[in-house]
Amino acid sequence: MKQFIKYVFATITGVFIAGAIVALLSMLGLASLAMLGSTPVAVSDNSVLVIQLQGFIDERSEENPFDAIVGNSMLESQGLDDILMAIKQAKEDEKVKGIYLEAGTIASAMPATLQAIRNALADFKQTGKFIVAYGDSYTQGNYYLCSIADSIIVNPTGMIDWCGLSSQVAYYKDLLEKIGVEMQVVKVGTYKSAVEPYLQNEMSDENREQIETYSQEIWAEMTKAVSESRGISQVRLNELADSAMLLQDTKLYKQENLVDLLAYSDAVPQIIAQMMQVETKDDYNTITVQALASAASSQPKNPSGNIIAVYYAVGDIVNEPTNGLYTVPEIASRKVIKDLEELAADDDIKAVVIRINSGGGSAYASEQIWHQIMNLKKQKPVVVSMSDMAASGGYYISCAADYIFAEPTTLTGSIGIFGVFPNANKLLDEKLGVHFKTVKTNEFADFGDFSRPFTTQERAMAQNYINNGYELFTRRCADGRKMSQEEIKQIGEGRVWTGIHAQQIGLVDELGGLKEALSKAKALSKTTHASILNYPEKDDWMESLIEEMTGNSYADRQLIRSLGKYYDVFSDVQSTTRKIGIQASVPYYLMFNL
Repeated sequence: MKQFIKYVFATITGVFIAGAIVALLSMLGLASLAMLGSTPVAVSDNSVLVIQLQGFIDERSEENPFDAIVGNSMLESQGLDDILMAIKQAKEDEKVKGIYLEAGTIASAMPATLQAIRNALADFKQTGKFIVAYGDSYTQGNYYLCSIADSIIVNPTGMIDWCGLSSQVAYYKDLLEKIGVEMQVVKVGTYKSAVEPYLQNEMSDENREQIETYSQEIWAEMTKAVSESRGISQVRLNELADSAMLLQDTKLYKQENLVDLLAYSDAVPQIIAQMMQVETKDDYNTITVQALASAASSQPKNPSGNIIAVYYAVGDIVNEPTNGLYTVPEIASRKVIKDLEELAADDDIKAVVIRINSGGGSAYASEQIWHQIMNLKKQKPVVVSMSDMAASGGYYISCAADYIFAEPTTLTGSIGIFGVFPNANKLLDEKLGVHFKTVKTNEFADFGDFSRPFTTQERAMAQNYINNGYELFTRRCADGRKMSQEEIKQIGEGRVWTGIHAQQIGLVDELGGLKEALSKAKALSKTTHASILNYPEKDDWMESLIEEMTGNSYADRQLIRSLGKYYDVFSDVQSTTRKIGIQASVPYYLMFNL
């Protein structure tokens, strides 16, 4: 018996030791992988930059060795910052002769992100270098990007999805009624559609009007760009969109000049070789976005010591960061305030560009960030660069800047606020049989209690509070844009505008991307030579790995892969608890079929 116990104990001990060794070796391997990934790669002669248009395109890249280990392209994330930096470096580096666009499936991207990449590619072409695109099939967003290429190739049995834009809004009124929950909503803004799903089952005329307007403006931008690149009239592009191009024979694609060549993927290397004016694929080299971006970032900084800071503000605006299984990017006011204070105090930083991609969130947090940007502006110029969205609370924090840039397809405005106060009385009392009895010392001691509805007086008080919040919001916008409050109210009411329209009505100063915003920041700070540094600092690879392994972003990506476009509905439902109280927000689930 003693021998048996000894052997069992030895076995268990051995298993633990072996496990520890394996874990240690794994961590060392990951460390090596991370260090390898962070080591700048030398650019070889006769190089071609390969851009894989698939997976996630986030505003900013993260150091994440876990993606490489998993090896699932649909779950991999690329940073827009890396893509733009790599294209810029490819333009400037004589060793890079061209770009190869490999069309896959972009899991998540909005029009402004795609437009920013396409504009960078158009700028690259000014050098006379080539761009080649290949895809077994092209999603509409991918085709819009790839249409800038000198040569577009599609699989002879492939397809192009060119059908126009559509967007969906999910409505939960019947669901809430079935479970016995009433969303008590107070709002300002005829077009403030974020609360509609809680109150009705149909789209309001006002919301339909604004969606139709900005969808048409975005589609016009897309068709104009494709028209100029491919020599096809916008009228004809719309006719093709109405002909179910997805189901057409690929010969029609070539006939209509949508593509230049029908070929299988094994023909692409030789086509690139011909454009490189070399004999075979062995005579040129390829380099990835990450490698070229790393090479660019490793170059010596400007010796003057002057810095233009790019501060990334991405996601929901909240007071404190949230943790848990299903998290989304957030702009946490407490952290942002601290970061901006540090940027203001750093004398080497001559100007700050705030890169905003947000549909808003907490009105309180938005006001706090607005206040801190105003303080920062006293020390140095502040320029805002709007990405896909800078609406509601996202516009609230933008209006404090000295100068605002937006992409033509940016969604912005949505100047309005609302409050959501759930009443679960029917759920608790009638369906679950849970009965609450309240004892209170003062009349409004239980204001907002979810177990009962508002009284008439309470609703009136809440509405008055929201009205005062709207007055403050519009006053901030009026002061920032040097307009009257009445002028702001005429274009407010919660209405969402494209960047094109926003410039026309004075909500933004100029159309352009991060490149143009940086140029303006240099001009305002009277800085000729400066290094560009991004803030806040990224998490190191170990922190990113731990975050992935604990299930936060990785779980979300798996859900996106499984649910597709309906993930947005899921995400909106699970985030409802964050939208309780006073909000300056626009719906995130309003996504296009790109």
